[in-house]
Amino acid sequence: MNKSDHSTEAAAAAAEAADQQPLRVGIQGYAGAFHELAARRFFGDRPVDIVPAHTFDQLVTALEKGATTDAGLMAIENTLAGTLLANYLLLTESSLAITGEVFLHIQQNLLVQPGVRIEELEEVHSHPIAIAQCREFFDQYPHIQLVETADTALSAREVSEKGWRHVGAIASTLAAELYKLEILAESIETNKQNHTRFLVLRRSNQTLFSQGADKVSLSFTVDHTVGSLYKVLAVLAAYNVNLTKIQSAPIIGHPWEYQFFVD
Repeated sequence: MNKSDHSTEAAAAAAEAADQQPLRVGIQGYAGAFHELAARRFFGDRPVDIVPAHTFDQLVTALEKGATTDAGLMAIENTLAGTLLANYLLLTESSLAITGEVFLHIQQNLLVQPGVRIEELEEVHSHPIAIAQCREFFDQYPHIQLVETADTALSAREVSEKGWRHVGAIASTLAAELYKLEILAESIETNKQNHTRFLVLRRSNQTLFSQGADKVSLSFTVDHTVGSLYKVLAVLAAYNVNLTKIQSAPIIGHPWEYQFFVD
């Protein structure tokens, strides 16, 4: 897996800006999801059309085919939930290149129909992880049942489209804006240091490499012998390369053997 820093993808975006056609960016989730917030932050003023995918597998497949998607955003780790190991494995099985990254501070909000008071709510819907991050807030309101759904933004959309006044949603400020919901309570997550790292993905034949790139992601395997991993890391140290992350994952079909991912 190759990965440059933000300047690599910025160079790609600049090269495409002349035609001013919106960049079709695939995300996992629905319009208004945190993936969309990350995409819009990364590409800045570049016109973007968001292409939702139900799963990360579908996101990768759509981007590889290229018929509907030019780039993709994929969450890879979170400061609370840890590494999304399945996404590392998806990338190794794909032909995609990592061309950038973006970090997003995740803030969860309670969204409702305009004018609804918290005493009127009977249920609040959201993704299980979002619910888990906000349980301490809802301990103050035992009359509210927390209901798990597939996506934060989908929950907001359903509250909006179905006109529910007894149901709220935990979602982003962008979801509130898109679905014309009121933010009843802001930043209700228990731990305020909640950040997610997203990778920017492109097809390999679309990738532009910049001389300013200063970061790379690698994956490799080593023999199951004493010191094999150390020898690889020693090479990085010898060339004064700073290691920001190392992650191991089992090799499917080879019990107790592992693949390593390093940034």
